[in-house]
Amino acid sequence: MNKTLLNILMFALLILFIISPFAALAGLMLVVLVAAFFFLLGDVFQAIIGRNTDPKKS
Repeated sequence: MNKTLLNILMFALLILFIISPFAALAGLMLVVLVAAFFFLLGDVFQAIIGRNTDPKKS
């Protein structure tokens, strides 16, 4: 579950970087945003199913 929460936080920070007025390479950041969205969606889906998302606990 910690991995899922960390990914949600990183996704929120990524959105802030894209929205900021000083964002360089905005086109590349949009590609990264789409990729991060799919990773976040997969992690949230795994958390809903109840699968272990923390690799340290195996």
